[in-house]
Amino acid sequence: MGRVAWLAGVAILVMVANVAVSILYMVLYSYLIDPGHDAQYYNEHIKIAAPYSSIVAGIPLMFLAGWWVSGWWEGKTAVKAALVVWLAYVLIDITVLVAAGLLTTRIAIVFAVSFLTKLGAAYVGALTGIARAKSQ
Repeated sequence: MGRVAWLAGVAILVMVANVAVSILYMVLYSYLIDPGHDAQYYNEHIKIAAPYSSIVAGIPLMFLAGWWVSGWWEGKTAVKAALVVWLAYVLIDITVLVAAGLLTTRIAIVFAVSFLTKLGAAYVGALTGIARAKSQ
């Protein structure tokens, strides 16, 4: 059970980093790309941009998470660990979306793409980590 908690912690770290990227994007957008609007304009923009930001930033973040946790175990267990990180991320994200009442059909489709790309990234990250460990 302790290992699963560590893996869930990694999922939370990925989520926090992903949110930080969205915030950084919004700061850059509001100051450099399209300055001079009121707060409501930017609030509406981030509602549209955040899911796409999650895809773009989430791929390398989940790859790194898969790579990182693969070093904690060997072989197939390393891949399973990366998949547990991904599953924890998905469960937390879906829970937040449902609780906040934000799960619309459009958002569900975008998040399905986001979750699938993160799954692939975590898997490839774990495989890369395993290959790195074998070569050392």
